[in-house]
Amino acid sequence: MTPPELMLASLGSCAAFYAVQYLKTRHLAESGVEVRVTAEKLKQPARLGKFNIHVTCPVALSQEQTEGLMRSVHACLIHNTLMSPPEVHIELHMSEPVSV
Repeated sequence: MTPPELMLASLGSCAAFYAVQYLKTRHLAESGVEVRVTAEKLKQPARLGKFNIHVTCPVALSQEQTEGLMRSVHACLIHNTLMSPPEVHIELHMSEPVSV
């Protein structure tokens, strides 16, 4: 997988985890949640943007349950990280020079 694909997979698996936890704790479903994540490649600078998370729930939900499931997916750690970009520091370390 490419790094951008891994990022989408991370967001999708996080959303799925929170959705499944919501359904399990309320005894609504044990499995069957499907999540698909898409994003557009943007330029200047090159990056992913306009993420779309598509969640398919295996059971019918009431309006209250639907809202609860949406709150759960929005609580995903990866989602929250993307919504409040972290500081990123890059350090470069050199290997010892090779003797000739």
